[in-house]
Amino acid sequence: MAKLTVSQIKQALLEVNDRSHEFLVTLANDERKSVQKLLEQCHKRIQNQELVYQEHQKRLNHEIAAYEAGYQVIAGLDEVGRGPLAGPVVVAAVVLPRDCQNLLVGVTDSKQLSHAKRLEFARQIREVALDLKIVAIPPAIIDRDNIYQATRQGMKAAVEALNVKPDYLLLDAINIDSDLPQESLVKGDQRSLSIAAASIIAKVYRDELMVQYSKTYPEFGFDRNMGYGTKEHLDALDRVGYTPIHRRSFEPVKSMYKAYES
Repeated sequence: MAKLTVSQIKQALLEVNDRSHEFLVTLANDERKSVQKLLEQCHKRIQNQELVYQEHQKRLNHEIAAYEAGYQVIAGLDEVGRGPLAGPVVVAAVVLPRDCQNLLVGVTDSKQLSHAKRLEFARQIREVALDLKIVAIPPAIIDRDNIYQATRQGMKAAVEALNVKPDYLLLDAINIDSDLPQESLVKGDQRSLSIAAASIIAKVYRDELMVQYSKTYPEFGFDRNMGYGTKEHLDALDRVGYTPIHRRSFEPVKSMYKAYES
């Protein structure tokens, strides 16, 4: 049988996801340097896929432990937007199916993902989630109660709004006022699939909201900085002052507010 062309081999390797695949064994004897390069790239791709899958399994450890302890419905919670000078803090609660061994592989802390990846994973999460809720806490509440308490309130509201009622909560480095058993994990969005899913849903929602705000307040570049205190944002504050979506308890807005009110 005639040898496959390099182009044909390249296309065929895209379908290979097992390092023991017989096609790889066959190609190992192909003396063409271009083929050996493709073979090396394929092995690296498969190795990376295996590492991603291993990390995925680790992110299910806390969910599996909760199920083995007898809990039936787990909600993961996370927030986005505690640090910005403008815009709400957004909380998401996500209930994933019990069997996620092969679902949402690659989902992790939203900050570690590209914008395109977040969008794609958000779509996948919405497709497979049993339920999810998003709560946005506005700047006025943040200013009144402080960002930490506002975040806790948002998480409590998100849990209570779920139609699929959880009996166990996984949260990212925070506890909330709830009678439900809960586990607070440091760097939880990297250690729990449920929390990671919530972080992505919250991040995508908040980013889209800030893009909309940028149309109302174009001077601040909210579509680029998402309300964080970049030079562009701070320069706009100096130039035109604060907006209704700025947090008046956060500096430098706080000092500006006092100056205007005095």
